[in-house]
Amino acid sequence: MRKDPTGRALQLLSLLQTHRLWRGAELAERLEVTERTVRRDVDRLRDLGYPVDATSGKDGGYRLAKGAHVPPLVLDDDEAVAVAVGLRYAAEAAIGGMEETSLRALTKIEQLLPYRLRRRVSALHSSVASMRWAADDVVVDPEALSVLAAACRDREDVRFDYRRRDGEDSRRLVQPHQLVTAGRRWYLVAWDQRRRDWRTFRLDRLREPRLAGSHFTPRQIPGGDAASFVASSLGSIPRHHEAKLTVNAAFAELEGVLRGVDHTPIEMEADSCSVQIRGEDLDWLAMTVARIALTAPVAVIEPAEVADTVRQLATHLTVSPP
Repeated sequence: MRKDPTGRALQLLSLLQTHRLWRGAELAERLEVTERTVRRDVDRLRDLGYPVDATSGKDGGYRLAKGAHVPPLVLDDDEAVAVAVGLRYAAEAAIGGMEETSLRALTKIEQLLPYRLRRRVSALHSSVASMRWAADDVVVDPEALSVLAAACRDREDVRFDYRRRDGEDSRRLVQPHQLVTAGRRWYLVAWDQRRRDWRTFRLDRLREPRLAGSHFTPRQIPGGDAASFVASSLGSIPRHHEAKLTVNAAFAELEGVLRGVDHTPIEMEADSCSVQIRGEDLDWLAMTVARIALTAPVAVIEPAEVADTVRQLATHLTVSPP
């Protein structure tokens, strides 16, 4: 069946908005047309004001010009649903003001979605219940997050006030390398210039980050990976709560879900294992059990407080009938 030229042009624009270089043959194959038709559709987009660059030769192709002002963004069905769902759950990111901003943007996008896509988004929202966290002190200042992200990008030293685990305040001068997220927690991996060592900083304990006006040469993060470094750092922190679990899966299958969790394998069989996990509060342990349950059946052996918290979590997870 012959495709509508307008719909084909929109599909072409959606591909070009990835800002990668597309060869004419690739576009023709994706659009199921000839390369001559692709050239005509590119000209049509240019007539509409979209700046499409073209290069000839063996390595030539088409690319949407970077940094140019372009008309409204075009998303395919899956991209539109992903954006809508992502905005809904951005409200759970523990960033100050994010909930209101995300919901405003979501309202605008959902008004533009066709009925079939609104149904998909609605089904996802109605079938998942979010667990509200009681702790308010984990909220991160979005302005602080922006300052630190820019400092990591530009390799610029940063000063800030920091509240340690024992409640003592300290002033830091660091070389920020990377931000890491772990659930609702945000961490900064940085080289502490006064202590001459690597440190992990929780962003909700960090106040008034400001650029120091000097730049640094990047260092190699221990282990070569910021997320692994944070996981190792968290594992060395004394925990207030622990739980023993049995899981109907080989321990190797849990490697991904237990990454960033302070844990110790106790018994390992071919198709089951026992694991001890540790955390700062019961809610964190319960959410860890829930994440493991997405991989394999899991049971809490002890303590009773964690088992009760998991049962309470289960009663709040509901799925609407099909």
